[in-house]
Parts: sequence; C-alpha cells; structure tokens
Amino acid sequence: MFQDQKVSFSGVQPSGNLTIGNYLGAIRNFSKYSEEYKCFYCVVDEHAITVRQNPAELRRRTYETLALYMACGLDPDQNTLYVQSHVHEHAELAWILNCFTMFGELSRMTQFKDKSSKHADNINAGLFTYPALMAADILLYQTDVVPVGIDQKQHVELCRDIAERFNQIYPGTFTVPEPIISRSGMKIMSLAEPTKKMSKSDENVNAVVYILDDRDTIIRKFKRAVTDSETCVRFAEGKDGINNLITIYSCFTGKTFEEIEKEFEGHGYGDFKLAVGEVCADALAPVQTRFHELLSDKASLEAQMRKGAEEASYYARRTLGKVQKKLGFVKL
Repeated sequence: MFQDQKVSFSGVQPSGNLTIGNYLGAIRNFSKYSEEYKCFYCVVDEHAITVRQNPAELRRRTYETLALYMACGLDPDQNTLYVQSHVHEHAELAWILNCFTMFGELSRMTQFKDKSSKHADNINAGLFTYPALMAADILLYQTDVVPVGIDQKQHVELCRDIAERFNQIYPGTFTVPEPIISRSGMKIMSLAEPTKKMSKSDENVNAVVYILDDRDTIIRKFKRAVTDSETCVRFAEGKDGINNLITIYSCFTGKTFEEIEKEFEGHGYGDFKLAVGEVCADALAPVQTRFHELLSDKASLEAQMRKGAEEASYYARRTLGKVQKKLGFVKL
C-alpha cells in the first residue's frame, strides 16, 4: 500500500489523564518510528465509551490527547494524527471482524476480566468485543508493527489470529502485524502499590504521576512513593517499590540499573526519590509548555483533526473496500 515503506499504528484512549506510564511506555517512543514507518496515531475515542464517560470531559480529553501527541514530538507532517470516530471505516470493519472472532477468544482476554470486575454494573457487549475493534484499527492500514505496552500484547496476538483466519478464507486480504514492546518502561507501576500497574483511573492520586502534573506535585508524589525497610538503592527481587523507581529513573536518564546503583551508593531512599522526581519533572516541563501552547489554539487542533481524518480515510477506504468485495457485499 505504501510502496516500500512499512506501516506502524498505535492509539491512545482519551479517558482519564495520561500518566508517565503512557509517556514512557508508548507516546515518548512514537516519534522515532516515523523515520522507518508510515505512522498512524489515533485518539481512540470509540474505545473509551466501553466505560461510561462524561461527554464534556471526553470532548476535552480528545483535544488534549491530540495536543499531547504533538507536544511529545509527533510531527503532523510526518505522521497521520487523527480521531478514531472521524474515520467511520473503523466501526464498519469492526463489525465484520466480530463475525470472524470466536466467543472463547474474547472471553479469555484479561482486560475484559479486569474491567468487568471494576465496572460490574456496566458489563456491556462493547467491553467484550473491544479487541475486534482494536483489530479493525490495526488491520485497516495494513499495519506491519504495533508499538504497545506489555498489557496490550494479548490483544495484538488476537488481532494476528483474526487476520490469519480471514486470510485463510480470503487470501491476501490483511497484513499480519507484529507487536513492538519497548524494553524500557514496559510497565511502570503504581507509586502506592508497586505490584500493580500505574493506572490513570487509580482513585489514589498519590499513586499516579500524570504527564501534566506540575513540578511540585511530581516531586511530592515521588517523595511519598512506597519502598521498603532497607536504605540501599539496588534492584533486587522483593524490592518492588525501589525497583519501580529505578526503572523510572533509568527511562528518563538512559542510565543502566548498574550505573544508577553506583551513582546512589551511600545515599538513602530520600535522596533517590528526590532525584527521580526532579528528572521526571525536568523531562516533562517542555512537553507541558508545548501542550498548553497547542491547546490554546482549538481551531488549529480541529484543522489537524480534519487533515488527519482525510489522510486516514483514504487508506482505510481501500482496505474496507477490498474486504467488502471479498465478502460479496454489493457496492453501488
């Protein structure tokens, strides 16, 4: 589809404030892919409504997520940045792929089990079939690689299964994608419960560092981070809290765990927590400045939404048309 250039696709939900886990594990790494791939970066607002959303907040966060993409270094002239609901082919292909996705496969998805337990009063069909929509997002663009966090790897594997199943019946329809998982920042953990992933929906605000937190808030949260009864900064089994802080410090500085242990030899946890907070705040400061500049010009963001949707629709129509023809749908 893109001659010799391979395709990368990724999406971020505009539900809740994005965390440093989203930044380190995904968004920060996105810009490097544009040198090698034709990149599609989507604000996946349709995925967000599997959980009840406040309409005004969803609209606001859709603008904010697009602005954060750009503030984190994604050039709209080199990447296709758009909003999922602006490209109707996503929803159309999702229904088709639902018919090629097995009930048992969906029932085994760990994210469905997790969200069902958290939202027991709203276990809707969309929550169950969410992976088929994610597969449609990816397969629409004949995607070769999908940068994801470790927790989304299962969904990409299901996407591959769906693509291969469809291709067995209708050969040559979809490219079968591969997941790319960043070695650093694969899974940033909660500052309050370091055995759990840092989550933007965590009710404990001190457990989560948001990309848009101010400097004082960031440092205060790291100072309160749960560690252990030791004082030596070292990465070791059973030291979940300090291991998480070492991982975060490594992601922001590029230093190895061994280099970090040597740097803080003879220092206590207090010094290390402060250092982690400072490098995090320093790294996020230019992102926050650029974000606020972009968000202040809503007309420009809407123009980018239109431009991105037009670009994405061009390629999405080609794939959907091929699928519909192979299925035997009548085209007018």
